[in-house]
Amino acid sequence: MSYKVAFISLGCAKNQVNCEQMMATVQHAGHTVVADPAEAEVAVVNTCGFLASACEEAIDNILEMAELKKNGQLKKVIVTGCMAQRYKEDVLDELPEVDAILGTGSYGDIASAIGEVMEQGLRPCHLGNIHTAEQGGPRILSTPPWYAYLRIAEGCDNHCAYCVIPSLRGKYRSRPMNELLDEAAELASAGVQELLVIAQDITRYGTDFNGEHQLAKLLRELCKFEFRWIRLHYLYPDEITDELIDTIAQEPKILPYLDIPMQHCNDKILKLMNRRDTKASLTELVEKLRDRIPGLVLRTSLIAGLPGEGEEEFEELCEFLREMQIERAGVFPFSPEEGTKAALMEHVDSEEAARRAELAVDVQSDIIDAYNESVLGEEREVLCEGFDGQAQMFFGRTYAESPDIDGRVYFTADGEVQPGTFVTVRFTDTMDGELTGELV
Repeated sequence: MSYKVAFISLGCAKNQVNCEQMMATVQHAGHTVVADPAEAEVAVVNTCGFLASACEEAIDNILEMAELKKNGQLKKVIVTGCMAQRYKEDVLDELPEVDAILGTGSYGDIASAIGEVMEQGLRPCHLGNIHTAEQGGPRILSTPPWYAYLRIAEGCDNHCAYCVIPSLRGKYRSRPMNELLDEAAELASAGVQELLVIAQDITRYGTDFNGEHQLAKLLRELCKFEFRWIRLHYLYPDEITDELIDTIAQEPKILPYLDIPMQHCNDKILKLMNRRDTKASLTELVEKLRDRIPGLVLRTSLIAGLPGEGEEEFEELCEFLREMQIERAGVFPFSPEEGTKAALMEHVDSEEAARRAELAVDVQSDIIDAYNESVLGEEREVLCEGFDGQAQMFFGRTYAESPDIDGRVYFTADGEVQPGTFVTVRFTDTMDGELTGELV
């Protein structure tokens, strides 16, 4: 029997890759993947379980699917991913609308789970080994045709005190380089212009094979394909080697945009959180990167209200942001996640953490405003992604904006500009914190 199956993917890009693989598995099994859950017989909600807020979003989506089911539009709801892995008993016990769950070790079981719920009337719970789950396989891309993700590893060995990821995704496992190069070749031949290299920690790539860092070698091989841009996400600060810095600086396809989650700068807090950095090492790293990589734009993530943070430590974090002039920062209030060491430590209440996060965002807004002012008059390559009818302008991204994270550049043009094409734009102004310009 074949069925119409709709997918909803929540959370990070790594989760999106899992969803793309499930879509290909389902299609290979003879089912039809449809975009609208209202037109499907089975809805698959691929959840994030990293934070309590992500779990709430997942539950909201599950309940929306349950409404469609109650109205007779859908027949079955399957929940996959991190929340299913983290709260399997709760999902089965408290959400009777859910017909099956697949943990993060069992994405490959999606086709058999559809058969079990549709033909056998079962309520299966697939929870495979998260440390050995298959990482590769065909995908149906869900991104626009001009960019795609290449996930080079799964899991994490960093064990930060506030983070549940190692318990949801397993130990760190690099994918074999030949497998990654085959996948990259397929993406390049499909016309992908921007390749986003992702993992929980890409800097550790290859160290589980033979103890050697192999990211620089992999990147040099990826640069041989017909990609225009190669973008790097999640570099752990103390794993960034001189070879990697040189490779980024020397290879024109690798964008001078680095996403380096730092989380905090106070030595006491970093140690409490089981981070291997110090304020001095982070400062030295930023200075070295700026010195050796021209035009560098940095992105980081920071947590306000971590255990051990008082007003003095928080002010130190804001001052660090100002001094380092980190162009892009996601600032999050500390969330004491069940099952983590940090949740058991003394910390400020959620309201105070949220207040501090807002203050840090204000600091960051001043930095990005100053950055935008500094590039007015410059001409840059922009990847056009569409036309905004309300603004009556085209929009796209430069190397300084990663998709779905950093916002857009808006520009005017006399003629038509097709999405997925590269154009040169001169920056002339800003609009709501984003750059605007005109086609050169």
